[in-house]
Amino acid sequence: MKKILLLFGLTIYLTGFGQENSTELQKIFRLNVLNPGIEYEFPISSSAVIATNAGIGWNSSFVDSRSPFGDSGLTHFISPFLDLSYKNIYNRDARKRKSKNLKYNSGNYWGVRLLTKFSEFDIGTNDREDNIDFALSPTWGIQRAYGKFHLLFEFTPSYFFDTKGNNYFFPMIQFNIGFNLKKW
Repeated sequence: MKKILLLFGLTIYLTGFGQENSTELQKIFRLNVLNPGIEYEFPISSSAVIATNAGIGWNSSFVDSRSPFGDSGLTHFISPFLDLSYKNIYNRDARKRKSKNLKYNSGNYWGVRLLTKFSEFDIGTNDREDNIDFALSPTWGIQRAYGKFHLLFEFTPSYFFDTKGNNYFFPMIQFNIGFNLKKW
């Protein structure tokens, strides 16, 4: 009986140890530092994850959304946000063959992103046209883990719109630094 328990325990230990180099995606909690937020990333297939990130951050919007290159310019504000992303991480097998890091879902990805920005905090003048607006984007990006340290860079041509019917296209770049808190 002791041998069976020892064999069972050793199997569980080695299975858990072996998952560090697995191409399987994991569930991860992150604490993002730039545009502070808490992110939860979970797999929905062998190569795709859904990431939800809620926080408070520095945002911008055109004062007159119908004329992004007109005289109106940008308005900047701090507000709560909810960022939902679908990421298809396409290079995990190649990274494994090259013995590169796979921890915390490291890899290159393409996907779709929906960013919602809510009412801003009153910290000065703001000429924003609506108290809630959205950005819908196809995305391409990279995310890497260096120990518990998380780095993300994403480029997206975005379609911005609000609840009053204002809309415009504009590129968006996301750069984020954070900490991977837990995976399983």
